[in-house]
Amino acid sequence: MTTDKVARIQAQWARERPDLDFSPMGVIGRLHLVAAHLTDELVAVYAQFGLTEAEFDVLAALRRSPDGCAPSELADTTMVTTGGMTKRLDRLQAEGLVERNRAAGDGRARIVRLTAAGRDLIDRAVTAHAANEHRLLEQIGGEAVGVLEPVLRDWLGRFEPEV
Repeated sequence: MTTDKVARIQAQWARERPDLDFSPMGVIGRLHLVAAHLTDELVAVYAQFGLTEAEFDVLAALRRSPDGCAPSELADTTMVTTGGMTKRLDRLQAEGLVERNRAAGDGRARIVRLTAAGRDLIDRAVTAHAANEHRLLEQIGGEAVGVLEPVLRDWLGRFEPEV
């Protein structure tokens, strides 16, 4: 068994505070570090397409919504404020990737849709993204993924109950 950063920290805490159980750090600390590494790996692929993580999220949400979305729906989907969404949409529109049109039946409301260029870009980016995710999971093997996925789904469900 190899000693990693988390194991070293656990050993230090065990030495300094033997009255406390630091075994949860073995899971939580490693999940935290793995998440940071995964984010770096994912963001590197988005950057190949000139996108930030947030921009990828917006374009991907629009790609999954062929009829378009209201900016507030996009903000909810991507967990950003409507002000933050406005800035993202401004940049994506300036790049010719999205368009904002008046909603049918309500001239004040806007619907955001992908342009042809935006659809092409997100299709290429999401293809690379899916391949990247497969590559990352191949590092731990299919059997581990089969065990890990339902455990993480259940754990996440405790934080984010289904709606």
